[in-house]
Amino acid sequence: MAARTVVVVGGGVGGFSAATALRRRLGSEHRVVLVERTGRHVFTPSLLWLMVGRRRPADLVRDLSRLERRGIEVRRAEVLAVDAQRKVAETSAGALPYDFLVLAPGAELAPEAVPGLAGAAHSFYDLDGAVRLWGALRGFREGRLALVVAGLPYKCPAAPYEAALLIEDYLRRAGRRDRVELAVYTPEPFPLPTAGETLGRAVQRLLEERGIAFHPGRRLVAVDGEGRRLSFEDGSSADYDLLVAVPPHRPPALVAASGLGGPGGWLSADPLTLRAGHEGVYALGDAVALPLPGRYRPDVPLTLPRAGVFAHAQAEVAAANVAEEVEGRALRHTFSGFGFCFLEVGRGKAGAACGDFYATPAPAVRMFPPRRLWHLGKVVFERTWLAGLGDRPWADLALRWGLRLMASERLWNRF
Repeated sequence: MAARTVVVVGGGVGGFSAATALRRRLGSEHRVVLVERTGRHVFTPSLLWLMVGRRRPADLVRDLSRLERRGIEVRRAEVLAVDAQRKVAETSAGALPYDFLVLAPGAELAPEAVPGLAGAAHSFYDLDGAVRLWGALRGFREGRLALVVAGLPYKCPAAPYEAALLIEDYLRRAGRRDRVELAVYTPEPFPLPTAGETLGRAVQRLLEERGIAFHPGRRLVAVDGEGRRLSFEDGSSADYDLLVAVPPHRPPALVAASGLGGPGGWLSADPLTLRAGHEGVYALGDAVALPLPGRYRPDVPLTLPRAGVFAHAQAEVAAANVAEEVEGRALRHTFSGFGFCFLEVGRGKAGAACGDFYATPAPAVRMFPPRRLWHLGKVVFERTWLAGLGDRPWADLALRWGLRLMASERLWNRF
């Protein structure tokens, strides 16, 4: 059998998971090349803890070059375009031919899409932004803190609500909660709408119990940074003293440059096999719009939520299917649509949710009330994941089996 080259684009959760799964499944004669612009992996779920001073930047960042010890070639470069006909990825370091391509470039942040937002708001959606927000929170003594979801869709649907709850907890511990008014604004009808109304209302109650005002159906159209004022599409407005925003997201530039964009400019892929419509190409993670079956809410984008747990599961499926193609076998691995997440609420507790997002006519998602157990589960998950990026072979095995166990409906049914 001829040796094959598999190129993986992106060093986030999806790209890292795909590269390690491919290396595990393919013989050493086949090349696995991971291309990542920054050359590093940031464990983004913990940016929420960094935002409130519970982590340091160094705690969350790992150099992807460590993967070379496992037989994965790591290229620090930006993928500019893909020629799917010639099977070549054009990068800032030159052309990179491939036999199979796994696209996991993630979504780009676009604060400039809302006039005035970029210069006025803090964000926790990247490492530098979370560091700056921590500095701003430390100096914020009193006033009105507004947290705004500035556009749909966005990755990690629970993150804005976790952020609001963790900021409330930080202010309480710092003795400033009674001097700060907290409010959340979102174009969504309720939190986490693609997970269903029952779960969304449960999260809304958590906000209300902490005295966090919730304003649904507010689509941000402009920010007056000098006057510290938000303007919404319905003509309403709101004042703020400190602004925290989930910036609008957009597809990576390479998608448009390659002619691979589907609805909304996002990558398209088969919801089950993750094949992206071109020979040897797979797509997964935040840059992909995977349609949800059925129609249960006309005012909500009917695509799978963008979240790390889904990116990891998709990466395992894509890697398994690439291995099948390399061996000349028919594809037999499919993505189930089942996922879970922890929802940090502060005070040493977290909630949990799990369910089948491919269920019809609506996702079958369950919410588990906040407990210390779920917070501990997220801590263990974080530390195992980061250890898996180092020189600890046990961590990679523990992570794989741990995620497989946590993705088991039978396990969740025990709680």
